[in-house]
Amino acid sequence: MTEYSKKIDFTGRVAIVTGAGGGLGRQHALALAKRGAKVVVNDFGPVATDSGLTAADAVVKEIQAAGGTAMANNASVTDVAAMGAMVQDVMSAWGRIDILVNNAGILRDKSFTKMEMDDFRLVLEVHLMGAAICTKAVWDIMRAQNYGRIVMTTSSSGLYGNFGQSNYGAAKMALVGLMQTLSIEGAKSDIRVNCLAPTAATQMTQGILPEEVLRAFQPEYVTPAMLVLVAEDAPNRTILCAGAGTFAAANITLTDGSWIGIGDDAAENLQANLADVLKRDGDTVPQSGAFQGMKEGAKAAAAFAKSR
Repeated sequence: MTEYSKKIDFTGRVAIVTGAGGGLGRQHALALAKRGAKVVVNDFGPVATDSGLTAADAVVKEIQAAGGTAMANNASVTDVAAMGAMVQDVMSAWGRIDILVNNAGILRDKSFTKMEMDDFRLVLEVHLMGAAICTKAVWDIMRAQNYGRIVMTTSSSGLYGNFGQSNYGAAKMALVGLMQTLSIEGAKSDIRVNCLAPTAATQMTQGILPEEVLRAFQPEYVTPAMLVLVAEDAPNRTILCAGAGTFAAANITLTDGSWIGIGDDAAENLQANLADVLKRDGDTVPQSGAFQGMKEGAKAAAAFAKSR
């Protein structure tokens, strides 16, 4: 394992973390503040009855007690006007926005047969539209300053599926699609957009993994991946998976494929040769959606030239 050469530092940077009143978002906010960033702690959570503070206010106090700088925002990420106002407040106070971590989300888990469409729509609204709304609110600011780092929080439930989470999985995979395009559009302005897929201990892991391993599935052990994805030398268009101290990358790949033809019997030929089409040997990670069409065109051109 290669040793690091310098500490990741965010002195002078301004970060917004949504859903930061607890759990993973709280750990993200604390870590960014500890490394020098001014942090906006956004959370739509209610006032805590014992303290009289909202969840966001409580995290801000925690950051300030440790010597950091933070402000709270208690609005919903689904509220376009409120997110615009939050961004204006940040610009008035601190003059720039360098980092956005789209972490806010909710769960409404049920098998698809039992799921109401209102619950499907609500999960997409918070995860997907919330991230799009917040990103849109900071996008032109980042373009104007020629710098921005944005993280979308995806999930293995979106990347690979999970029983009872059709709404959540659809929203989380949609965030990957949003990241793919924004990473291309933002590149010329040094806006780097990435995805983080965190893992935490669940009921399914209880009794299967040793207790000491389960204890390693804490949100703070995911946060290092976020720090790398929003650092000055962050990658662009990367999906990092993180949990219990292990980090991996997920990719959406394209197999080499086979030219089947375009005649009346193309479906039958495809069925007969499907194993060749699905082979993973030589698969690639396209740099844009146009790559698929170019590859298909090249194979068609080669096949037509060969038939002459």
